Amino acid sequence: MDTITHGIAGALIGKAVFDGNDLFPPVDMNHRRFATWAVMLGAIFPDSDIFRDIFSSDQLLMLTWHRSVTHSLLMLPLWSVLLALASEALARWRKWDAPSFARLTAYYAVGILSHILLDLVTTFGIMIWSPLAWSRPAWDILFIIDFTFTGLLLIPQLLAWVYEDPDHARRRATIMWAIFTPAPFLISRLALIVGAPTSNDAVLVATILFAVLFLLPAFRGWGLRVPYKAWNRAGLTLAIAYMLAAAWAHHAALDRIRQFVARENVPVENIGALPLPPSLWRWDGLVRSARGVYEVRMDLSDGLLRSSAPPDSSLLEHTFYPDAFPNSFIDEARRLPEVQKVLWFSRFPVTRFRKEGPEAIVEFTDLRFVQLRRDRPASFTYQVRFAPDGAVLSQGWLRR
Repeated sequence: MDTITHGIAGALIGKAVFDGNDLFPPVDMNHRRFATWAVMLGAIFPDSDIFRDIFSSDQLLMLTWHRSVTHSLLMLPLWSVLLALASEALARWRKWDAPSFARLTAYYAVGILSHILLDLVTTFGIMIWSPLAWSRPAWDILFIIDFTFTGLLLIPQLLAWVYEDPDHARRRATIMWAIFTPAPFLISRLALIVGAPTSNDAVLVATILFAVLFLLPAFRGWGLRVPYKAWNRAGLTLAIAYMLAAAWAHHAALDRIRQFVARENVPVENIGALPLPPSLWRWDGLVRSARGVYEVRMDLSDGLLRSSAPPDSSLLEHTFYPDAFPNSFIDEARRLPEVQKVLWFSRFPVTRFRKEGPEAIVEFTDLRFVQLRRDRPASFTYQVRFAPDGAVLSQGWLRR
């Protein structure tokens, strides 16, 4: 999950669960503001491991280091205590009214735990048991950037802020409506650029929904009668419900890909159903076999609510990405330490080989990271170039 969404989720948990207040209200720092800040910073903290990338030339740190010890359940108590100690020292220096050390530790622990869980439900994987074990479990439930999920976390917090102040509620509601009205059009344009187009109907519905959410509660002031905490608890409830719906959709998609495997008699080395933007309906079924990877793109809207399976013809529509036939260059590439790290990380790798003049090129692509636009190079492709005598000329990630 992206770092911004992690921070928004942490702030929502602080407000909904620990009676937190807005981050920047016109009052001095108090226990309620501390609760929101601590859970939010705890939710952001694990991604601090990216700073090592800034000071390192190792282009594989994203695989071997990111989402490791700062994302570990085993290390969570240590990070929570250290963050609480730092906050306590800052509070003494600034003479803030801070919660007890035990409460601060609990706030940070909950924030870090939320980050771990939200990363676990994506496809990238997380080294949850590091440093004792370096495997990367991934639940494949949500796409790494999900605007719907982020909106469910953010908008209730904004509604709580809008209708907390009776004197400024209408003005705040109008401002929020004006800010969010262009959002569906901008997201639709971005989705089109990356190859995940959104329908015009969806854009229209989202635009109307924003108007209803921000302006309708101002009608006769009924939004003012909803308590601050109730808005935030509603947001947390909706976010959890969305994740449960995504888990249900993932189960349905995985069931379809298993039916495909049975019908095609595919020898399975690895199997998965991965979310595709922009909706819960679209999934990418992947099957790693001995000779390559099968891909089945699925739209669950044709059968998710039915107990029976969709027609066989839809199940049999697939793409096969074969591995290149073995040769000495591929064997040599696989022996390189960097390639071994890439293959350790990859769940659905495909090996490709070609010649460019006298040079031999070997590429390893993890199809878990989908190529939404076919006119662009696949992401997560590691390339090795060889001279005719087998010497390595260059190696590294294939750049777009």
